[in-house]
Amino acid sequence: MAHIVILGAGLGGMPMAYEMREQARAGDKVTVISNNPKFHFVPSNPWVAVNWRTRDDIELDIAPALAKKKIDFIGVGAKRVHPEKNQIELEDGRSIDYDFLIIATGPKLAFDEVEGLGPKGHTQSICHVEHAVEAEQRWQEFVKDPGPVVVGAVQGASCYGPAYEFAMIMDTDLRRRKIRDRVPMTFVTAEPYVGHLGLGGVGDSKGLLESVMRERHIKWICNAKTTKVEAGKMYVTEHNEDGTPKKEHVLDFKYSMMLPAFKGIDAVFGIEGLTNPRGFILIDPHQRNPKYPNIYSVGVSVAIPPVEVTPVPTGAPKTGYMIESMVTATAHNIREVLDNKAPTHKATWNALCLADFGDTGACFVALPQIPPRNVNWFSQGKWVHLAKIAFEKYFIRKMKSGTSEPLFEKLVMNALGIMKLKDK
Repeated sequence: MAHIVILGAGLGGMPMAYEMREQARAGDKVTVISNNPKFHFVPSNPWVAVNWRTRDDIELDIAPALAKKKIDFIGVGAKRVHPEKNQIELEDGRSIDYDFLIIATGPKLAFDEVEGLGPKGHTQSICHVEHAVEAEQRWQEFVKDPGPVVVGAVQGASCYGPAYEFAMIMDTDLRRRKIRDRVPMTFVTAEPYVGHLGLGGVGDSKGLLESVMRERHIKWICNAKTTKVEAGKMYVTEHNEDGTPKKEHVLDFKYSMMLPAFKGIDAVFGIEGLTNPRGFILIDPHQRNPKYPNIYSVGVSVAIPPVEVTPVPTGAPKTGYMIESMVTATAHNIREVLDNKAPTHKATWNALCLADFGDTGACFVALPQIPPRNVNWFSQGKWVHLAKIAFEKYFIRKMKSGTSEPLFEKLVMNALGIMKLKDK
């Protein structure tokens, strides 16, 4: 029987474990390896950072949840993947053999690529729950003595939605405290325009988000390269459409949250044939690595090229439903290989995203996420804020119960024409 190992237990790894257990044969062993004993719902991190959620609200213990489905768990980080040996070397010195490996680790946060960036520097982060908890502590200090805020995403970033969310959530929280008038806000982004999102825009995301930011008195600088950050000062070069420098900005701030660029994790970085130069896993249309066909990958760890060339480098995001489509395709393809068949399933990479703005929100549907698209829709309203709250509760409950896709969810999504798998 086969040993199927899943590296990572986040938004990709946990659903992957449940779907793989469903698709695997009765005698196959499924093991999850993670450097964290807890799963946390990453989309709620902006709420944690302003104390609208606590860490306990969005976390759950991984081992007991997986045990319910007879999935093994190793709570030790991977030191190095050795694909030639079909082994994973762990941080505690152990080696784990596998027949199939699914890499679902998420990224390494490349704060080091900009001097002074990140929690160890002078800006906050909402990429991890630990960062969000630290950001909340700084937020409580900030609201006692408010001043300028700088928020956004640096060059090479590939996840822009949370930056917009956090800007709006901060605005909402400040208005509730009746101190918004004391906080000038500037949004700094590598995107060529507001609402690009690393996707070339979705529907009228440009017009809608510009309107929202004007309404909330948030200034913005696009085509921006953040060159360095000092205590209370951010140095930003704004570029022309041809990529030449246009203007140098020195932005004062008392509080800043900037999303970093992503890289592949150290355990896989630099393995020839497995990763690209940034350390992301190379995959074929069936989610498997061309050189090592028993290695698959899903989620943020997957190598996806930018959707277009931009004056300042921007990456392509890997959003929630897109990741779920990768998960479903991978589980079905591994089962086909177990049955001595060639893999045939391809993920749609469809995207359905809910972005909370504190008291309202924006939703976009991109089918598929990477253009050209069959569906290209963007809208906003208070219903999105309420829908994201409901989705948070729903997704965490799914992870606790060990269900990746309940039947009614599949029926609803199919009725909307949002599929996980492409027609063969």
